[in-house]
Amino acid sequence: AVVSTQSTGMRGLFAARALKLNRHKRSYADKHLRRKVFGKYYKTAPIAKNPQACGIVTEKIGVGAKQPNSAIRKAVRVQLIAKKKKVTAFVPYDGSLNYIEMNDMVHIEGFGKKGRSKGDIPGIRYKVSKVQNVSLRALFNGSKEKPSR
Repeated sequence: AVVSTQSTGMRGLFAARALKLNRHKRSYADKHLRRKVFGKYYKTAPIAKNPQACGIVTEKIGVGAKQPNSAIRKAVRVQLIAKKKKVTAFVPYDGSLNYIEMNDMVHIEGFGKKGRSKGDIPGIRYKVSKVQNVSLRALFNGSKEKPSR
């Protein structure tokens, strides 16, 4: 947010410090910045500060892509073990939803946009990286088998 000099009444050679302080104070009007600075963001975030989390698959779903794309992106609903929260995680690689069954243990990680959804997939902030402690990529390539329970 850029502060105009008309609203603050400050201008000139020595106004930089006052402008900077004013901009800093006004930045706290942003709700999301306040939550990050005062630590409440990480208390409410599903996987908190952790890079990964594991959970149990509760259902498989298809999520429609945003315009102008038209596709059904495959995803799973996961109940996290640590926080007992339910999140939706995208399943990468073509046809790899077939390797995931109900009640499987999966590892999820962020999409790489600091908690924001990526691309044309609305509202999905996480992706599946492992199934039953085996990498989804290895299952997709055929280099490993999924262990039987």
